Amino acid sequence: MEKLISIDLEADFGFLRKPDTNDGIAMSYNMLHKPALLGIFGAVLGLEGYQKRGVLPEYYMQLQGLKVGISPLGAERGNFPKTMIVYTNTVGYANKDGNLIAYENTLIRPSYRVFVALANDHPLYLSLKDAKAEFIPYLGKNEFPVWWKPESFREYDLKPFDFGQDYQVKSLFRKNEGETSRNNEVNGNDLGFAAMFTQYSESFFYFERLPVGFQEFEMKKRGKEYQYLMAPFVYSNAKFSADYQLENLYRLNDNQVIQLN
Repeated sequence: MEKLISIDLEADFGFLRKPDTNDGIAMSYNMLHKPALLGIFGAVLGLEGYQKRGVLPEYYMQLQGLKVGISPLGAERGNFPKTMIVYTNTVGYANKDGNLIAYENTLIRPSYRVFVALANDHPLYLSLKDAKAEFIPYLGKNEFPVWWKPESFREYDLKPFDFGQDYQVKSLFRKNEGETSRNNEVNGNDLGFAAMFTQYSESFFYFERLPVGFQEFEMKKRGKEYQYLMAPFVYSNAKFSADYQLENLYRLNDNQVIQLN
C-alpha cells in the first residue's frame, strides 16, 4: 500500500544549472526540480548515474515513475538568496585560449520539503526513514552535499483532494495547460488562475519554468541526445476557490494540500 512521506532536504549551497546559460554567468534554478530530486534519490539508493552519452542514467530509468512534490523552506516569497562564486576552470580543454574564469550564480542555504508516494517495502522508504545513503547526495554539484535529519521524516495518508472547500497549495504546483473551472468553462487567459484566488492580502506568486523529465532528439554527428522537458510552475500563499481544480492534488493529515507530479 502506498503512503505519502516527506523529508526536509538542506544544503549550505546549491547550484542547479540552467542548460540554456553557458556564456558569461552560469545561472541556477531557484527551485529543486524532479530530475534533480531523482538524482538525489538515486544517490541514496546507490544507483548508477550518467555513464554514456545519449543513454539516460539507471537512477532515472528506475525512479521516473515516482510521484513527487516539492516545497521550498525558508525562502523569501519563494526566492532563496544567491551569491556569485568565481573560480578558475583548470580543465585542460577549457583553457586552450588562456585561463577560463567561471561565474556561477549559487543558492545560499537552500532547503526543500520533498514529498514522495512510496510503498512501505520500497527500498527508498527505509533509506529516507533512517536518513541513510549509499552515495553522498549533492545539490547540483558534488561540492554541495545535501542532507536530511531523521526527525524530519513524516508519514501521511495518501488522500486525493476533493475540492470540497477553498484551498491553499503548500507545494510548487504545475499550472493547468487550459484553465478549467468546475463547470468545464475554459479561461483563455494564460494567467487566468490568478483570478481564481480568494485571499488578496499579502498574497504572492512565484513563477519558474522547471524541468519535469527528458525528451529525446537526434543530432546529425552525435546521434541520440536528451534535453530537459519543461513546464511552468507556481509557488504561492494564495487561497484558491474550490472552482479552480488543479490536477494531482492531495490532502495531508493536517488539511494542507500539495501537488504530486
